[in-house]
Amino acid sequence: MMAGLLTYTIGGGGLFLIGASESIISTSETLAQISNISSLPSSGNRSKSRSFITSSIFFAISLVSFLFILNSLISITDALKSKDQTGVALQLEVIFIAALFLLFSVLGGFTNLENSFQIPSPILNTLCLFGFVEEFFLFYIQKKDPDGIENRYYDLLLVPICVCIVSTVLELRSQKSNYSRLGRGIGLVLQGMWFVQMGFSFYSELITDGCFMREKSRGNFTIRCKGHPEFHRARSIATLQFNCHLALLVCLIAGVYSLVSRKHGVSNESMQYKPLGAEMQHLDRAQFTLDSDDDEDVDRNDHDGVKDEGSMTIEKNLVVASETGVNGYGSHH
Repeated sequence: MMAGLLTYTIGGGGLFLIGASESIISTSETLAQISNISSLPSSGNRSKSRSFITSSIFFAISLVSFLFILNSLISITDALKSKDQTGVALQLEVIFIAALFLLFSVLGGFTNLENSFQIPSPILNTLCLFGFVEEFFLFYIQKKDPDGIENRYYDLLLVPICVCIVSTVLELRSQKSNYSRLGRGIGLVLQGMWFVQMGFSFYSELITDGCFMREKSRGNFTIRCKGHPEFHRARSIATLQFNCHLALLVCLIAGVYSLVSRKHGVSNESMQYKPLGAEMQHLDRAQFTLDSDDDEDVDRNDHDGVKDEGSMTIEKNLVVASETGVNGYGSHH
């Protein structure tokens, strides 16, 4: 039991650190643009620091991938002893996925360190995309027992994996975008947090009451419950745990963003508005009347009516004058 908990904890912690580092390196260029030039180190120092962080990320990916491969080999040995063919097949797929990420990290590390050995970024991102897609299908198809509670945890794990897939596709379309790497880093952070949660939910006393583990081999197990009430309660608890991790991640992102904004400032685009006090002063200088549009229409109609009455009076006087002239002329003759 402790071996499984240790495996999930180390794997989740590694994914968390990789995702956090990926998020930091993706926001470095944005911070360099919105910060004052005098408060930042020289461009040469920034490039060296970024190269060191990138190399550290590739090394961490290589280490985590190697540990996953080593753990799968141990699980295959145990599955062969238990004559568990399903466990062997599952661990072989895990080895294939870890090998993709190991190849990605090795090629990326050599590209970052050696100028003579350059691999195009689209090729590296394609390898990374294949790894995430294979990971998605691993947890999407892996439903050995329809009544197993672990299926709910695997379904929820698909959310951060999809975030990583979409972010990698966006990075393939736009190599200069920092937001795609930031999204992938956040997805990896959430993956790491959920792996740690699965380790405690499967291999510790935090397992749901009324549920127990049935293990065929080291890498092939299922979580069963005594009855339907325990089954539905365990699924609800898994959903609640995932929502708590999402809320914790949002709070973490908001806290880091506030600290970064306080230290480096914010971009000018987010400051394109007038303060409320200036707007109120501008409104105080303005002249307002209580006349509405309806009142203006009534005044306009009254004015038109007066003009019409005046014109009718003038026309009537002209008619009377003309008749008087005609009658006077006739009587004179």
